[in-house]
Amino acid sequence: MQPRTSRTARRGRKKRSARRDPATAATPTKRLIPAYELLNEADLRRLEQQADWLLDTIGVEFRGDSTAIELFREAGARIDGERLRFEHGLVRSLCSTAPAEFKLHSRNPNHSLTLGGQHIVLMPGYGSPFVTDTAHGRRYATLQDFHNFVKLTYITPNLHHSGGTVCEPTDVPVNKRHLDMVYAHLRLSTKPFMGSVTSPSRAQDSIDMARIVYGSHYLENHAVMQGNINVNSPFIYDKDMSGALRVYAQANQCVCVSPAIFAGAMGPVSMAAVCAQTLAEGMVGIALSQLVRPGCPAVLGSFHSTMNLRNGSLTFGTPEANLASMALSQLGRRLGVPVRSGGGQITASNTTDGQAMTDSANAMWATMLSGSHQVWHAAGWLEGGLTMSYEKFVLDLDNCGAMMKLMHGLCVDDESLSPESYFEAGPGDNFLSTSHTMNHFSTANYESLLPDASAYETWVENGSLRSEQRAASVYKTMLSHYIEPDMDENINQNLIDFIEEKKASMPDKWH
Repeated sequence: MQPRTSRTARRGRKKRSARRDPATAATPTKRLIPAYELLNEADLRRLEQQADWLLDTIGVEFRGDSTAIELFREAGARIDGERLRFEHGLVRSLCSTAPAEFKLHSRNPNHSLTLGGQHIVLMPGYGSPFVTDTAHGRRYATLQDFHNFVKLTYITPNLHHSGGTVCEPTDVPVNKRHLDMVYAHLRLSTKPFMGSVTSPSRAQDSIDMARIVYGSHYLENHAVMQGNINVNSPFIYDKDMSGALRVYAQANQCVCVSPAIFAGAMGPVSMAAVCAQTLAEGMVGIALSQLVRPGCPAVLGSFHSTMNLRNGSLTFGTPEANLASMALSQLGRRLGVPVRSGGGQITASNTTDGQAMTDSANAMWATMLSGSHQVWHAAGWLEGGLTMSYEKFVLDLDNCGAMMKLMHGLCVDDESLSPESYFEAGPGDNFLSTSHTMNHFSTANYESLLPDASAYETWVENGSLRSEQRAASVYKTMLSHYIEPDMDENINQNLIDFIEEKKASMPDKWH
């Protein structure tokens, strides 16, 4: 939680931020090129039939959640203790009330987002207990690190969503840190965000804090946040996850259901089987959200990867996993809900090196071309998600900007073809001073601020800086330019009071 400041200082800060808020511009998220269709109709139907077979024959367990089991019983599921099985087509039909496209609202309308359709939403990494930078190395993340990544995400136009547990603030008790994380998303940013899902009560705290900011009536009719519901693959929903899912659905907030399947461990080694299993497990969670509240916004998520089957280590950016990302985007669109990709700029590398950037670029290309609507882990990820890197965050931001420029497609019209330029230049001349060049030079190309294309001698003279060293300078400059967005002081105080009351009501727990 941020320290309190004097009322005079707050008023002065509010005036300054109103004058020069760096994050008020709208950030386009629309795809203008078609998604890549990897699979044909017969293959897609075969995967959907396999998902139905899994749900009918193997089934899904809801452990410790009698409410969820009863909802499914009333909907026609076959119940055997905590194991649920479904006739072919039943779960898909229960998902039919989930919207294919919906809006995530922000307290700054410029940052409201659409999920689904032709839109792409990029967000930072999620869940890392460690952070690293070139100055201090790898260490446990703190609340200050969490604040820093929320600020960096807010200030960049290349990420559209504030994320959730961007890194784990390990200096705050486990049972209380969700309050500080949600407060940071609400206070330090105006982009849509993710609340806590580690227990139903923490999910409810997240909803209650959002109600303080947006108002209960507004939240009843507008989604402003998401809950990330992880399936314990294979085929297990524990009471914390299904309970948190029901809390978000009841409040009409977005539920993102994300099976996490590592091929050869939580599912068969073949990626076709992983795709079918992901669809089966994900559909059940979406169906539960619709049984709780028909029309509740939901996202079909996936977090899948291959493994090195010789030593058991996880691998990222592999061709097999990238093909699965493409297939799952197709399956999600056929289901009729927005899709969260299984990719992003992910890597198993321990440092910001060539492996890290190759893994990340490979995964990101497949993700962006697949037609996914929401891209998690788009910036900062190292070590298979164990670490958020400040330098890689900046390098990934740069690639996010390039990817979004690619998604805007190639415009072919009279202006872009510029026939008049040829009359101005003529044979043998250059086009640097033509009217068309002068009119478009500042916007014609995506301009990266990181690569150094100077001559070798100039590069050496300037210190022979590697890309991560240049990135370190960029993130520090970004943080120095951060300006806290406005918030009504009464709302802010109500949030602080809510957090203090909640923290005082329970002892610290560190596990």
